[in-house]
Amino acid sequence: MDKRNRPTRCFQGICSYNKDTAYKSLLDRAKIGGTALPKLSREVLAEVLNACLKLFGAEALVLVRDEKVTAVHSGDPSDYSVLPIDTLLETLQDKLDTRFTGNQFEGGYSDHAITCAEWTMPDQKEDLLGAYTKLLDAQGYSTLAKKLVPGIRFTTSDAGMASAKVSAMLVGAQYPIYIGGCVAVDHRHRAKVEDFDTALDQLFAQFGDNIAKLMKLQEIHLDYPVNAMTRVCKKLSMPKKAAVEAIAMYEMAYGGGPATAHDVFMAMQEIPFILRSENTPESKLIVLQENMSRALSLKWSDYDLAKAVSY
Repeated sequence: MDKRNRPTRCFQGICSYNKDTAYKSLLDRAKIGGTALPKLSREVLAEVLNACLKLFGAEALVLVRDEKVTAVHSGDPSDYSVLPIDTLLETLQDKLDTRFTGNQFEGGYSDHAITCAEWTMPDQKEDLLGAYTKLLDAQGYSTLAKKLVPGIRFTTSDAGMASAKVSAMLVGAQYPIYIGGCVAVDHRHRAKVEDFDTALDQLFAQFGDNIAKLMKLQEIHLDYPVNAMTRVCKKLSMPKKAAVEAIAMYEMAYGGGPATAHDVFMAMQEIPFILRSENTPESKLIVLQENMSRALSLKWSDYDLAKAVSY
């Protein structure tokens, strides 16, 4: 398939995985919980749920997909606003075609909890990454500078798991480098697709802000980069096994020379690469990358300490 086709019109290229019923949201709506519930037979559990749900008079929205209840939301649009995924995707594609000519759809993922799709914008490389790639060139990372192109990731959920969000990425390394959110509209407060469309007008500016944060990491000198990396990984709750492996790889490559927070952040990108090679579900990788992008806003001096730390 030509990546310049308009896959959002028919969701081509977005992988879909089987889902379970929205068990947790049903329990939350019924205001019940406990370890005994999963031990009940399906028939008895259904009776308990129905009995508890009848106690609450408020209206609810029930999402049924493939003959299964996928989610239960508040019926008040102030508490939950319906933002249809297909309409959001079409809105984003239209905006990209208008503002970011030459954009290329790269693929996507969808399961019962979250839907995501990714695009690259090679024609905007100079505008968005020009200053950053020049900095990489000056520091001897010319190969990486040539490979990187700007990209975005769209994520949303009609199961109440996420806002409609567009985030900035750098594509071209061994694994996309996620550098933070740009646009987000919550499924709350009577939000409409038009609000998402309006928010997208800030995409270019917000992307630039995230690149500025990434470049700022190059100005942060670290005296104890291995220790800093360990502490930051712990702070961001990176999976221990993959983080320890990435830290060991960086320690071998580091060699005791000068280092910056940018060096450590780039070394941390081994973590999602390791996890993906171990067939970690895509939904978990998305959450992990969002957590990792918080490193761009950390006060690194708090983690650059001589005292070693175990993971």
